[in-house]
Order: sequence, then structure tokens, then C-alpha cells
Amino acid sequence: MRFYLVTLGCPKNSVDSEMMASLLRQDGHQPVSDARHADVLIVNTCAFIADARSESFSAIHELALRKRRWQRLVVVGCMVERDSDEIKRRAPAVDALLGARSWPQIRQIVAGFQEARPGSAYVPAEIQERALVTSVTRIRQDGASAYIKIADGCDASCGYCAIPLIKGPQHSKQPADVLREARELAAQGVREITLIAQDTTAYGRDLGFTDALPDLVETLSCALPELLWLRILYAYPQHITPRLIACITAMPNVCHYLDVPLQHGAPSVLRRMRRSDNIPDMLQTIQALREAVPDIALRSTFIVGYPGETDDEFEQLLEFMQLIHFDNVGVFRYSRERGTFAADLPGQVPAEVAEERFQRAMLAQQQISLQNNLAQVGRRMQVLVEGASGGLTIGRCYRQAPEIDGLTLISGSAQAGSVLSVAIVSAQEYDLRGELAAT
Repeated sequence: MRFYLVTLGCPKNSVDSEMMASLLRQDGHQPVSDARHADVLIVNTCAFIADARSESFSAIHELALRKRRWQRLVVVGCMVERDSDEIKRRAPAVDALLGARSWPQIRQIVAGFQEARPGSAYVPAEIQERALVTSVTRIRQDGASAYIKIADGCDASCGYCAIPLIKGPQHSKQPADVLREARELAAQGVREITLIAQDTTAYGRDLGFTDALPDLVETLSCALPELLWLRILYAYPQHITPRLIACITAMPNVCHYLDVPLQHGAPSVLRRMRRSDNIPDMLQTIQALREAVPDIALRSTFIVGYPGETDDEFEQLLEFMQLIHFDNVGVFRYSRERGTFAADLPGQVPAEVAEERFQRAMLAQQQISLQNNLAQVGRRMQVLVEGASGGLTIGRCYRQAPEIDGLTLISGSAQAGSVLSVAIVSAQEYDLRGELAAT
């Protein structure tokens, strides 16, 4: 059978989609790039915030409207955990639902479609089994960068977050499974591997390990010297240990980049978020990183409009952003998610106030990012090429994580996946401009 797969949401969903596709290919099914030519239509959904659910419903609705009599539509992922009844109500053309950690069952679902009589209204039973994080042979279609999800679920209780309600407690992959997956990707020409989880620094706790992330990173770095970069996303500040900092410093292909989601700069808001409110400790951790790795690029995320956020608390956030001076920042408007602690808090901030604060925070960060990017002018960097457009080569230096940060633009053309030595000649708020460095 031919399948068409749409992926929405975060990189963790992208990993699940790649693995679903790998399983289906192993069973002899073929991916297609046009929904009109597919026997099975698959939507891997996101339900993290309201905007994500809206995008997921739009994708389901569009495929359901265009679905032909002989096609089958499967909805997978986070939204199935939260909104299965609404999916059935709004999209009765959906033939099967799979929850966020039941995606390995996609092969049984498609096999059931294949065995049904032509033209029959075969509807498989919904599968509620929650599979543990599973390593499946990864087959990359293109690109020299890939994600590895080292854990799924989360044990934290952040007041705004529905992830524990969707995916349950943390389940970490065994180190041997992560290493095998990394070797499979490297053998296919992947030059950059990004480790992801809800909290990468919590990796291995459910397996009985303590401070396991540095051990995992060191193992991967030593086993795969051919990697250009081994990148780490989503490191909670209170869990960044001296051993992790030493690992980033010592291992030659561990990227001098770290994503440290802080979420706010006002201690009172952080307490309402059920997150650590120890600002001095955060600042000490950031200082330790910058002292140990002077050229490190740091990214963070912040939420504006959290319940009860006052004008003064928002001003504290802006001051904190100026103080920390992160290289890249994502700002999000608070999204009220049912079942979370914050959903029932008093003082829900009006949407127009949250929007105004979002715009101000983004503008403030643009100026900070521009200053940090201008400081890169004159540096010589390695750039991983992703493609070309309009006579320019498009790539990323170590300071730019795939899909979330800016790009490095270079005159001329080069093959995707190649690594260039580039002199940075100019900078904008998000992107760098470079020229091939003289050898």
C-alpha cells in the first residue's frame, strides 16, 4: 500500500513519524508525496497548545474532505490522547486513532486495511496500548541533520504543561538503543545529531541512573567521531551539572550550544508555574557555562501572559532577558490547557494584553540577537549546507539549531550535506551572511 504522512508539532513528533515510515517501508508499503496517490493518509498531530490543536484539526479536516472512497485516514499522536471524541465528532471520515505512544501499532492498522475487502467500511478497533519508547531502524529520506528522541513523557509538574497528561511519566531509551540509532543515522550520512526529550537532563532517571546525560553524550561522541555536531536541546537549568558542562567543553564534536528553557524571569511567576524560582542559581549556571565554554550559544524560551502576570512581573522578564542576553529566544503566549494546574488559576490574562507583551518581548530579543550576531562578524566557522535558493547556499553554523534558529547564507552553491569553512561578513537579527574562507 502507498501511504502519505503529515507531521505536525515538535521535533519529537518528527522522530515518531520517521519511525512509523520506517516500519511501514519494512512491511513493503511505499511513501508518496501526493495525498491523491495514497491508499492510507496519516496525520501525526500535536496538542501542546491551542494553536497546535487548531493546525492539527485543519490538516485532518483537509484530508477528510479530499479523501476518496478507497482511501483510509489515520490520526496519530498527542491530540488523540486529549481530543479523540472531538476528532470523531468533527471528522467522522477518520478510520483509526492511535495515541501518542501507540505509534508502533501503525503497521497492524495498515495491515488491517490491506486485508479488508475492497470497498468495505473496515474500521479497526482503537488501540489504547501505550508502547514504551521504541528504537526502530531509521531510514533518512534526505538531509544531513537528524533528531534522536532519548526519552518520552515527563515527570515534571509545570503548571501550564499538558505533556504529562498526554504522554505520561518519563520513559528513557536504554543507552545501547540510543547508540545503535545514532550509528544507523551516521551510516546514512547524517553529520549532525540533536538529542531531544521533554527534559534531556532528566535522561535515565527512570532507568536508575544518576546524571546519565553526560555519560550518554560522551559515549556517542567517542563512538561517532565522524559527526560534525552532537547537539543538546531542552536542558533544564537546575539539572545542568558540572559533569555536563565538562562534557560540552571536552568532547570535540559536542556542539557549543545549549537550549535552556527558563520560561520567565520573575520569581513570583515561576512559583505559579511550579518551576524553580531560584534566579541566582540560574544566573550562576549560565555564568558557569559561559566561563567554561566562552563561545557557547545559548537559547531559551519564555511564556508571556501567564495567569496573574502583572505589568511589573512582565517588566521583570524584560530586565531578565537583557541581563542574560541569550543568543536565541522563543517567546510564547500562554495557552490555557484543560487539566493543568494553571487552567484554574485566577487572573487569566486577556488575549490582547498577552499579544502586546509578546510583541514587546520579541522586539527586545531581536535587538539582543542582533548584537550577538554582529559579534560573530569576522569569525571563521564551519557551516553545514542544507540547500540553495536564489543563488545562495543555505546552511547553519553551530550557533543555529535546525528548524528553530536562523540560517547562514553564503554566495554561490554547494552540495547539501557538505561542510564549508565560512568567514562571517555581516549579520541580521536572525541570520548570518558569510563567504567561503580562503584555505
